[in-house]
Amino acid sequence: MKTEFDLWNIHTGAPHPFNARAPRIDNGTGRPDPDRYTDPAYARAEWDRVFARSWLLAGPLSDIPEPGDFMTFDIGPESFIVVRGEDGTIHAHYNVCPHRGSQLVTTDFGSLDRFTCPFHSWKFGLDGRNQEVTDRDTFRPEVLCHGTDLSSVRCEVAAGLVFVAMDPAIKPLREFLAPILPQLELYEIDQMYVVQHRRSDWGANWKGGVDAFAEIYHLHAVHPQTQGLMDDRTQIDLWPGGLSRQFVPFAQPSPRFPDQESVNPGIQFMLRDAGIDPATFTGTARDTRAALQQAKRQRGVELGLRYERFSDSQLSDSVVYSIFPNVQIGCHPEAVFLHRFLPHPTDPNQFTYDTCILYRHVDAPGYSAPAWMGLAEDVDLSGRTRPEVIHTRLGEPPCLGEVLDQDSELLPVVQKGAHSRGFKGPLWSEQEGRLRHFHAELDRLMASG
Repeated sequence: MKTEFDLWNIHTGAPHPFNARAPRIDNGTGRPDPDRYTDPAYARAEWDRVFARSWLLAGPLSDIPEPGDFMTFDIGPESFIVVRGEDGTIHAHYNVCPHRGSQLVTTDFGSLDRFTCPFHSWKFGLDGRNQEVTDRDTFRPEVLCHGTDLSSVRCEVAAGLVFVAMDPAIKPLREFLAPILPQLELYEIDQMYVVQHRRSDWGANWKGGVDAFAEIYHLHAVHPQTQGLMDDRTQIDLWPGGLSRQFVPFAQPSPRFPDQESVNPGIQFMLRDAGIDPATFTGTARDTRAALQQAKRQRGVELGLRYERFSDSQLSDSVVYSIFPNVQIGCHPEAVFLHRFLPHPTDPNQFTYDTCILYRHVDAPGYSAPAWMGLAEDVDLSGRTRPEVIHTRLGEPPCLGEVLDQDSELLPVVQKGAHSRGFKGPLWSEQEGRLRHFHAELDRLMASG
């Protein structure tokens, strides 16, 4: 079924519907209690009222392409197995044997025809049904009648991503994502696969991570190197359920940057990535973003990439979505960033930052993921191998790249300040509207009891 994005004609000169602003949502001007970042009791309630009642991103569907392929998804105190069944159906189960509670699998990924408990070798089908109880005749029937199957959870797929939910009564995933789902589907994430996956433990609350990634107000202070090639006064859109997006324009200086004319080295890097020779480019920095858009659109025509479904800004910018509670997706025609902020099982002063890059392979000259994503030259872009997860522990250098490393260094400083009696709670500007929107949904669920 075609959407308004597919039907839009670039030659009419009409605004692309993708860029249309969402109806305004006013989340007020309140100042929330900072205990949400530090209080263990709040974190325990948050697990039951927020995470146990929300759709949670387990991973991309491309990680389990064949029957028997599985991935584990660990978040807070829980671990889940997400597996493709023999008939192609996606199942999700708690990663725990009903006999004595042993975890069934301990690897990030794998492929099995069934699950076997390492403790007493009980066996389970991919659909979670028990296939064998070791020495069944030694159990009284009244014991086994309590249930020998795996405990399964809701599992649904949208836009090439697999979500799980612990709440059996939760609304369907596509209904929850409805305001943004047609936009996400434009990027065809279902045709992408992981080419880089990194995980690191940070000394801060998971909401501190969400907050930092949901605004670009901090770029001039924390990441000043970005000011010459990224605008930081941008469009923000909010939708019910804690959903939001923000455009992050590339290849043009921030209004804060003193030189708005020179095509600086950072912008030259982006022009070159789009196939434009900076040495022959005759415009100024005011012209570079539009030139990059035109070059990519032409490349799309030459390579048959169907870029006509994208607005100009989608070709040059990062469009970053927040999916409540703990996911952000940075979208580009060639590749997307998936960011997950995973709460620590017991300590509100720690979380795990999980990030991966998904890429759509096209074997054509000049086509690649945006160079600023920082993929190493030895990264396999063919999709033939799934990279291992590189996990750095708390206190180890995360080695995520210059910008992300700067965030990992700053957030523990912010977390320490959140414990101070002098901090009364955040004061959000309109540039931080996505943060206020996120916390409004958080408060709604926390008040639900």
